[in-house]
Amino acid sequence: MKKNLSPLDGRYAAKVSAISPIFSEFGLMRYRTIVESRWLQFLSKKGIAPALSAETIEKLTKLEAHFSEEHYLQIKEIEAKTNHDVKAVEYFLQSIVSAEHHSWIHFACTSEDINNTAYGLMLKDGRAHILGEMKRLIEDLSTKAKDWKAEPLLSLTHGQSATPTTLGKEVAVFVHRLKSTHRFIEQVPVTAKINGATGTFSAHVVAVPNADWAALSQQFITTELGLVHNPLTAQIEPHDHAARILYGLSEFSTIMVDLCRDMWGYISRGVMGQKAVAGEVGSSTMPHKVNPIDFENAEGNCKLARGIALTLATELPASRFQRDLTDSTLQRNFGLVFGHMILALKALEKGLSKISPNTEKLIIELQNAPEVLTEAVQTVLRAEGAADAYEQLKQFSRGKALTLSEIRAFIDQSSLSDAAKTRLNGLTPSTYIGLAEHLVTDHI
Repeated sequence: MKKNLSPLDGRYAAKVSAISPIFSEFGLMRYRTIVESRWLQFLSKKGIAPALSAETIEKLTKLEAHFSEEHYLQIKEIEAKTNHDVKAVEYFLQSIVSAEHHSWIHFACTSEDINNTAYGLMLKDGRAHILGEMKRLIEDLSTKAKDWKAEPLLSLTHGQSATPTTLGKEVAVFVHRLKSTHRFIEQVPVTAKINGATGTFSAHVVAVPNADWAALSQQFITTELGLVHNPLTAQIEPHDHAARILYGLSEFSTIMVDLCRDMWGYISRGVMGQKAVAGEVGSSTMPHKVNPIDFENAEGNCKLARGIALTLATELPASRFQRDLTDSTLQRNFGLVFGHMILALKALEKGLSKISPNTEKLIIELQNAPEVLTEAVQTVLRAEGAADAYEQLKQFSRGKALTLSEIRAFIDQSSLSDAAKTRLNGLTPSTYIGLAEHLVTDHI
């Protein structure tokens, strides 16, 4: 029996299995191995290190593509002796290339040169995966917004009845917000550096003085790793790009929390129905219940992802002088953010697949709230020049339980024109939805 500390590695392991090879210790060692291998090959290609044989290049290429559990365990065995994880990768690669290349593995590098690039690759791959998950949520919500654009809904502002809207328009608001944040996360450049112990190329210049190390560094980062070069750093790449991605993930999480709460509320009000799944149990004692647990699970995981993301985003960019080691522990927790976000996305997707509008309840709620039409009446009065329109309607309606007949009687005895009276008397709460349908059609 495994005694995992995190449910991501226990109860929920299957649900986050796609990102385990990215954010695990295995993943970190794989990315470090990729960076060290490509740096050696790059130095050889540029004529700085001795030429690598075609056979050796093929072995290194296969290692990158098929880094295995066996390779990982070999590195961990070396680390047990060195007590240094990056140095273990260097020694591991020495077992693959000839002796003449051993001194060129990790050449002029500090550990952070390998770590920042490895974590850069990790974030790049992890981001690509989660952006795909986010996109599926956005597409699902977009479909629902269009399908429900004409379903009238009683709005609640401050928990009180307010101007009606439609279910589709309210879902469209979330689509618009999520798209914007998705775009922000996608566009953050993942930066990296390989410039030595304090970012000055000091060792590089002393060892190989004729090379243009600043240009080589930029070329390696951009062409060999596919990251964005950061030319000015201390020993550590300052993690500003990671912070921006994490802030984006926390914002996306907050929007999902907002969505979960609204869906939960619609289910509680009865305006949204849930499918009862055969074999599922809603309550251990109350057989009738179909609880909105998927939205609750999604909300909880969003809060975990957001909390960890914000801590990492706040703390990672701060380092004492040229470097301290606090970032090392922090970065190892990237997987927690992505893991809990994926759990949230999957739970939300499941919850959304079970719900549908309860049209009858939607209409009943609206019929029981005719007071929402008082806004329309006072606004039309204003349009026809009544300076005290708001005061008239406030005195007539505030804090009172009105009927539709009473509102129409008020309209009939008002100073409004006959055309305005006809227009207002033709309104019901269900039809007082303005441009809600068009907003969905035009923007989703």
